[in-house]
Amino acid sequence: MSRRVVVALLGPVTWSPPGVEPARWRTALAEDVVDLLATLNEVETAVAVTAQDRWLADAVVWPGTAVYEVTEPTPNAVFAAVAAGRHTSKTGGYDQVAVVAADAPDVPGLTLGKLLRPLTTRPVALAPAEGGGTGLLGVAARLPVPAWLPALDLDTTEPAEVRRAAPSPGDVAVTAGWRRMRGPADLAALDPAVEGWETTRALLSGRPV
Repeated sequence: MSRRVVVALLGPVTWSPPGVEPARWRTALAEDVVDLLATLNEVETAVAVTAQDRWLADAVVWPGTAVYEVTEPTPNAVFAAVAAGRHTSKTGGYDQVAVVAADAPDVPGLTLGKLLRPLTTRPVALAPAEGGGTGLLGVAARLPVPAWLPALDLDTTEPAEVRRAAPSPGDVAVTAGWRRMRGPADLAALDPAVEGWETTRALLSGRPV
């Protein structure tokens, strides 16, 4: 059975709701994503962060969670770190890696599962970011990562770019997407009836977090 890890990439967050301090907003989003990862079955979970943002990882990880320090907040840097086993706990040896954005607090676990599923037959899978703007919710790949995989940016890369770089477009699966919290329209789409995203929910409601 393939050994798989899902890594929350704690990258920059460029927008926060009016009246919400950016660092608190970023922390709430990341905490909800990390909490969701902890509920996933048949995968290991980790976070990735640059050295200057290590404080954020320390604020949201569960005890024993692997933390990868990367040179830049990109999926490519995470793939390299996982392949090299550069983290603070556990051992490497993964066959499949998924990197997901840490600003999607209400993303369903099934959506992340669908990101990994195509790797049984394809080397790369992408989940687009829905709603306004460009970019990806996440990207998954078999290790070793294909040499043709281009530089990826979760905020700007589109699935078509990656398919163009592949030897065949069919080498890249595009799975179900989800919204990321990058503007007022994304915030308005949060559904209070949906379970999860407790820390973000508390922050938005003015309750202590």
